[in-house]
Amino acid sequence: MKSEELRHRIKLQKNITQTDDNGFETETWADFKELWAKTENLHGREYFEAAAVQAENTVKFTIRYTDEIDTAMRIIFRGKQYNITSIDNIKYNNKFIEIKALEVEASG
Repeated sequence: MKSEELRHRIKLQKNITQTDDNGFETETWADFKELWAKTENLHGREYFEAAAVQAENTVKFTIRYTDEIDTAMRIIFRGKQYNITSIDNIKYNNKFIEIKALEVEASG
């Protein structure tokens, strides 16, 4: 993969627990890190496998390697939210990570 393919800006968010003034805990999403990514819609076999489990809105993000990401995080891309479903350290080379994420349907 070439660095120039990482041309889309994505934002990683973490789910954090905060305590309000009354002592109640609330969960909220907080920005963690902004990264450059290559983004692709699934196609071919990957698309049909995702469709079989009603995950047609899955997007593949490729980023530079980091050990700070996990499936409890989510991605914000072009104003849409994506829940991370899988993380793959490509060929275990610690150079790039492929993330598959499912778009969160807007409610309301």
